[in-house]
Amino acid sequence: MVFKCQEDSFLKQYTTKIVSCEYATIERTDVDVATGGEARPVRGFNVVCEDTILFPEGGGQPCDYGTINGQPVRRVLRKGNIAVHFVESSSSFEEGAEVHQSLDWDRRLDHMQQHSGQHLITALFDREFKYDTTSWSLGSNVSHIQLNTPHLISRESLDLIERQANELIREGRPVSVVLVDPEVDEEFKDARAPRGLPKDHEGLARVVRIEGIESNMCCGTHVTDLSQLQCIKLLYAEKVKTNILVHFVVGERVLRKLGEVFQREQQLTTALKGGAQQHLELVQKLQQNVKGTRKSFLQLLKDFASAEAERLEDLSKAERPKYFSLHRRDGIEVDFIHTFLRHAPEGIFYFLTVSEGGAAGSSGKGHLVLRGDPAVVEEIGPKFLELLEGKGNGKAGSFQGKINNLAKLPECIELLESHFKPKKSIEPKPVSGS
Repeated sequence: MVFKCQEDSFLKQYTTKIVSCEYATIERTDVDVATGGEARPVRGFNVVCEDTILFPEGGGQPCDYGTINGQPVRRVLRKGNIAVHFVESSSSFEEGAEVHQSLDWDRRLDHMQQHSGQHLITALFDREFKYDTTSWSLGSNVSHIQLNTPHLISRESLDLIERQANELIREGRPVSVVLVDPEVDEEFKDARAPRGLPKDHEGLARVVRIEGIESNMCCGTHVTDLSQLQCIKLLYAEKVKTNILVHFVVGERVLRKLGEVFQREQQLTTALKGGAQQHLELVQKLQQNVKGTRKSFLQLLKDFASAEAERLEDLSKAERPKYFSLHRRDGIEVDFIHTFLRHAPEGIFYFLTVSEGGAAGSSGKGHLVLRGDPAVVEEIGPKFLELLEGKGNGKAGSFQGKINNLAKLPECIELLESHFKPKKSIEPKPVSGS
């Protein structure tokens, strides 16, 4: 069946009749979990109409949104030759009743622009380089096609396809849809059909044709001429296994992407205190400064680690503590611990940690190292990992692991003290960041 939305992709309002209505629930898919929202079940009805202007998901194109009698349609799926609309509603629809469908036009226009743009880009890559498009994805912000080639596409090649696509857009090449009989080879001789017809397809097949460019079997909604695409921008290409993904935006998305880029440019200008022409140079200088500062910082920390170890080394054996603990929270790496242990004397049990900042008593991730009597290490190591929610292992008196909850560090120290019950111990000198 060819739906009304496929006959006229620009039809925004439509009156039809209810064929069936069944109670249903779905999980909402338009909730942004990252911002604190949670997906929740939505109650409503699966509604089948005699026809529909709301496109059911298919051909790589997401479904349309809209309303039926003012009630929001959250999903449309094709099942054979019918479209099933999930309508969020507290009341059902009577079979045979006349209803009014209304289309979310902004979403439809965006999908038509991306989908028709994909057809054009696919055809041009095939014409210029003989690269087949094996799949595509219509993303919420950026779309991509997957090309069956292992060769990374250069910026020059992307610019060539982009330039040709925009020239055809300015020409306003017509885009038409024809219905052909799948059983008649002659009608299909020029049609691209990379995935073939769906197993449950019935009746005539739908072929989308861009005048003078290509014919492609497709169920999606499309523009009627290329000028309605406005423009195409190929963003970049990346290699994924043995294929290449080409990321692109079409139409209104190009304007949105330009707005995002310009806003980011303004923010960088403020942060770097220099115009856009200087951004690269300023960032490179900043990176050099950070690299130099980090190098100096690490050297100072190694010097501090060596000094702490030497302070223990200078003590007589009678003065040395049974255990020694040192905990850094300034984001330094495990090299600090290794430097300390290279200079530290034997015969002392060491409990050392480094972590990515955070005040004492706060939770956070880090790295733990134990060194000392193998029997003590074997006994205490697993207990520390359990308290600090970490993973690790060790042998021959050495134990290390990654930890995830530094808030329990005081409990580990108490456990250490109770084990050794030291008469005296040396604590590290107060240092900024410790």
